[in-house]
Amino acid sequence: MPITVVAYSDEWPRQYDNVASSLREMLSQVSVVAVEHVGSTAVPGLAAKPILDIDVVVEREHVPAAIGALAAGGYVHVGDLGMADREAFRPPDVNPVRHVYVCVEGTLHVRNHLAVRSVLRSHPDLRDAYGAVKRELAEDPAMTIDRYIAGKSEILQAVLDRSELTTDDKATIRELNATSGR
Repeated sequence: MPITVVAYSDEWPRQYDNVASSLREMLSQVSVVAVEHVGSTAVPGLAAKPILDIDVVVEREHVPAAIGALAAGGYVHVGDLGMADREAFRPPDVNPVRHVYVCVEGTLHVRNHLAVRSVLRSHPDLRDAYGAVKRELAEDPAMTIDRYIAGKSEILQAVLDRSELTTDDKATIRELNATSGR
């Protein structure tokens, strides 16, 4: 399946706001630390696959309640997809297309998402370089998601190098990116 990367859309923050509001309503009886817009659509000016990535961040003991609340709201729990402390959901509709995850607060997964978003928002040079790499990869009609992810690893490492993550965290992320497809 080809990879589609498009120019940044001013609609993405509005779409996120609508989805986040709905998620917060579903999760009103759950102690939620944050609902975060992460991924490329969360970075103004960055070309992206037109899919919102949303992390619902909770303390570990609230994960089961968050899973139940989202399921009651029509989201389908599809498990951790091989990523510990991150539970994935298929949304009840595709407007907008989105990935929603319940994530344990403080985990490397969450810190990684927030660090990448922060660096790309504050460093236009890296944002533009990252966007160019993504567009170039997406131009290949035979591109697979695994090759696309691998093709972004060098520029993402440059992004992480500018982050405030620890050296150990960066090494772990580098290793995970090298061995995982998502």
